[in-house]
Amino acid sequence: MRHDPCSDLLLQDLPVHQPRLQLAVVTETWPPEVNGVALTLARLVSTLCDRGHRIQLVRPRQVPDGGEASASGLEEKLMRGMPIPRYPQLKLGLPARRALQQSWTFRRPDLVHIATEGPLGWSALQAARRLRLPVSSDFRTNFHSYSAHYGLGWLRKPIAAYLRRFHNQTGFTMVPTRALAAELINQGFERVRVVGRGIDTRLFHPGRRDESLRHRWGAGEGDTVLLAVGRLAAEKNLDLVVRAYETMRHSGAGTRLVFAGDGPMRAALQRRCPEAIFMGQCSHAELAVCYASADLMLFPSLTETFGNVTLEAMASGLPVLAFDVAAAAEWITSGEDGWLASAGREERYLEQAAALAGQVDTLRMAGQRAARRVASQDWQRIAGQVEELWSGLLSSPSPRPAALALPVA
Repeated sequence: MRHDPCSDLLLQDLPVHQPRLQLAVVTETWPPEVNGVALTLARLVSTLCDRGHRIQLVRPRQVPDGGEASASGLEEKLMRGMPIPRYPQLKLGLPARRALQQSWTFRRPDLVHIATEGPLGWSALQAARRLRLPVSSDFRTNFHSYSAHYGLGWLRKPIAAYLRRFHNQTGFTMVPTRALAAELINQGFERVRVVGRGIDTRLFHPGRRDESLRHRWGAGEGDTVLLAVGRLAAEKNLDLVVRAYETMRHSGAGTRLVFAGDGPMRAALQRRCPEAIFMGQCSHAELAVCYASADLMLFPSLTETFGNVTLEAMASGLPVLAFDVAAAAEWITSGEDGWLASAGREERYLEQAAALAGQVDTLRMAGQRAARRVASQDWQRIAGQVEELWSGLLSSPSPRPAALALPVA
């Protein structure tokens, strides 16, 4: 029988008592920036600090930026950065190998963890390997998939080659789903490990439902509120959100559409669907109320590495209609606690939406089951899995120092 390489990758419940570590965590995005990488990494770092680890957070300086570490055991090393094209509110870290090498020579961490693969992440990888420091990494964003949505499809292969070379220079790469692990292994990525994402079930909870917010949205009793959460950008497949809304509205059932998020497609979406409500960029606390106050989340993205909003919605008692990719594929049981369509099958997605029009009781029962489904996915468990992986890496032989060259596609 053929062995499934992913069958050994998913960590189960693991010991939570690990030696306290001095860690350097390198990232090019961090709150108050609102995106899945920044928010989930911040929660993991906070949980690790609570468990007694000391962390040096290496990141670009933001504007504005007080430079104050908020968690006990966390200090920040702020680096130079530059705005990312099309996303000027985000920063890309500039190369800083010498500065990091000098810092880590003076104050040597037990391990370097790199969360993003930009110039700052590459510099951290070079510095760590020159100092023979163990290195782990995250694969958090499908940059190579995004390129097709911005007229840069010709960059897909070079970007994929760079990411493969980057991650194969680390001790292991953490990914959030089995499906992504299998995809990367097929592309030549080595030492891939599956570690899920946690959810704050105290924040994301059905009890945060707010009838006054539904009233402001214009939803009457018995109406269905559809919610789309995330960056309003081309790679999120938002035209299908509008089409699903129009399909459900044409059935005669009372339906409202709410977008929570902001981005370059906002103006186009407002022209396309002027009756929709646009909340703009929301804080996590505001999102928690939006989730709990809606009836169905529409999430048709095909470019997610995970899709944190799926778990946030489910924990809030909000069922999700999605394609069977990323977190949705692993957490939703279609027809029970949400609904799935095969990846790319837009006609099936719209059929599912049409069948749910006016089905308030069906949506409510699915939401209750969704909240129960993810109730145990807490951050302490995830931190324990990461600690166990790091323990194994620290017990392995140190990497040989090497001068790294950028890959050629």
